[in-house]
Amino acid sequence: MRLKELKISIDGNLYLDIMELPETCVIVLSNRVAKLAELPPYAETKIITHQGKVKRVKWDEGEEF
Repeated sequence: MRLKELKISIDGNLYLDIMELPETCVIVLSNRVAKLAELPPYAETKIITHQGKVKRVKWDEGEEF
């Protein structure tokens, strides 16, 4: 699975060390859940929502010709 769940503290804080994150990434927050994914070199990334909540994240990857 590409999305990795991030820990949110009991008091609702999200702590990240930016030196440990991938160079290009996306963090998605929905329904008090945070997930991180590294972005591929060539892709279209879609975040699909339903009733204001994230339902899925889709990648349409390609390759430079």
